[in-house]
Amino acid sequence: MTITDPTTATTDAATTTHPLGSLTPEEFTAVRDLVTAQPDWTDTTRFAYVGLEEPHKQEVLSWQAGDGPLPDRTARVMLLDMATGRSTDRVVSITTGTVLRTDVLDGSRGQLPVLIEEFDAVGEIAGADERWVAALAKRGLSVDEVKCVPLSAGYYDYPEEQGRRILRVLAFQQDHPADHVWAHPVDGLSAYVDAANRAVTRIVDVAEMPVPTTSGNFDDPAMQGEPLDLKPIVITQPEGPSFRVDGEFVEWANWRFQVGFDAREGLVLRQLSWQDGERLRPIVYRASIDEMLVPYGDPSPVRFWQNYFDTGEYLFGRFTNSLELGCDCVGEIQYFDAVLADELGNPQTIRNGICMHEEDFGTLWKHGDIYTGSQEVRRSRRLVISFFTTVGNYDYGFYWYLYLDGTIECEAKLTGVLFTSSYPGRSADGDDYPYASEVAPGLGAPYHQHLFSARLDMMVDGLSNAVDEVDAVRVPVGPGNEHGNAFTKSVTRIASESTSGRLADASKARTWFVSNTEERNHLDRPTGYVLYPQDAPVLLADDSSSVAARAEFARKHLYVTQYDPAERFAAGDFVHQNPGGDGVARYVEGDRSLDGEDIVLWHTFGPTHFPRPEDWPVMPVDYAKFTLKPHGFFPRNPALNVPAASGATAASHCSHHASGGVEAAHDAVAHDHGHGH
Repeated sequence: MTITDPTTATTDAATTTHPLGSLTPEEFTAVRDLVTAQPDWTDTTRFAYVGLEEPHKQEVLSWQAGDGPLPDRTARVMLLDMATGRSTDRVVSITTGTVLRTDVLDGSRGQLPVLIEEFDAVGEIAGADERWVAALAKRGLSVDEVKCVPLSAGYYDYPEEQGRRILRVLAFQQDHPADHVWAHPVDGLSAYVDAANRAVTRIVDVAEMPVPTTSGNFDDPAMQGEPLDLKPIVITQPEGPSFRVDGEFVEWANWRFQVGFDAREGLVLRQLSWQDGERLRPIVYRASIDEMLVPYGDPSPVRFWQNYFDTGEYLFGRFTNSLELGCDCVGEIQYFDAVLADELGNPQTIRNGICMHEEDFGTLWKHGDIYTGSQEVRRSRRLVISFFTTVGNYDYGFYWYLYLDGTIECEAKLTGVLFTSSYPGRSADGDDYPYASEVAPGLGAPYHQHLFSARLDMMVDGLSNAVDEVDAVRVPVGPGNEHGNAFTKSVTRIASESTSGRLADASKARTWFVSNTEERNHLDRPTGYVLYPQDAPVLLADDSSSVAARAEFARKHLYVTQYDPAERFAAGDFVHQNPGGDGVARYVEGDRSLDGEDIVLWHTFGPTHFPRPEDWPVMPVDYAKFTLKPHGFFPRNPALNVPAASGATAASHCSHHASGGVEAAHDAVAHDHGHGH
């Protein structure tokens, strides 16, 4: 399938130039004015979320092909009345200035995302409760000496929490204003807070544990020690970058795509396509991190409920960092601002929220031929599109990489500060506490997972796609395999949604092949892309647990569904206090066909973290990723046309100062040519 280049055709200040373009400050203002003019608006109403309500894919593609009208610009608006708790989910047309739909939530299928205003209120609410004050006092602490950390509540069917907006609170001591509180957990104590009614519903006080006294002030030069003597690394592109940018549209090498931003998902990539001569070939229509679950494994009475859906409950796009040249990004940088609505509906711009740059990535391809004497090598580079968000104690970077050979990768980078506890110490038998690491004297860090859901709305050469599970298979010794060296592969079509839940299996080199059921390549086989998972555990909580019911997506590495524009989030639309059964769990109930259909992949990936002392007081970056590689999409290596380094560039970047120089290195290759593989 060939898709038409996106076009721009509007001058109205209340609209953008493309139906998938991120909402602009002018559009946020228009939405605010429309919503606040409605009769149900009150002075205590807050905007929990405002985002683009994307048109149906078919409408966008028809418009781009010149066969349909420009779709209206619409926005989804979630509103919370802080005084009454009334929650509404509304869709408005920016184009026509009208309200298209309003739903009032009763709380039975979850609550709206947690507001920053609610975060800020929990310390005051807890501090006004006599039971909380007394619990701190018996530990020798006052309200002014602790910081209350507001945490999402999960769902445990407590009668007093039905229909109420609940946050759970843990306390941390702060010795002075510059003291990092994560070093001093006040353990054995928690409070459950009704944010709307500003009341504490329950105090859980089970143990008076020592508050750790270790320092967590990693930004203190005295703690950092003597700086290492490291010489500068300078990255330059004297002729500028190789990409071209027009608004949110990017061209780089053969890649064409659109950069977007959403307050819930953060960075969104749209219509990732490959310019193949005169033909623009689609690969992924939309790619984002649609959910992120952080389940903790400590069953302590004050922390068994710790499982955070940082996308659905907290809207982690709101906490996007403003990136700095030379610190977060290095080289010739293209920045994109991230625009969202604050809780009063006003447009808020995060300057430099998204960073894009090129990186050298070592050898792309190379061969020294022993018969012809040919010596060819090409350098690889990749285009990096990234953003960083800080959610409480953790910092997450999400990096999308595009390569010259058609490969797509998504990598999550995890850093920041561990969520801590008091370490109970060893048992009388000398055994360690089984659910946390001791990372500093008396300081624990509970075991936990980070499970990211990547929503990959596929469009490999068009809308007729299918997924095959491919496993490596041993062939037993027998006729045709007398010496036992044979192995092959098995290919299983994922035919419908009810059978689409799949686990990665490194012992079988398991991958998932996304192919076009109508397009054939020059070998008369389907064109396609392969999803390579990074094998790691899925959700480790028991299948009967509350978090497992709420996070069906995290129990498998892969689900596949038919495209539906209403199915945006792996854990459902309203994740906060959701009892479970929404999101992917609900999407697959219809058991729609997946063979030759418009399909969406839901891929779960991420690390299981047993914290180390080396992760304290600030964590070196940990990594998790997945890869999409072309398979039969191209007739040959698509990077044959990458030019060799030449002239001044080769002289300055391919030379080195080791003994013998470049000539000696070439001689070594020539003399080693007889060793085959």
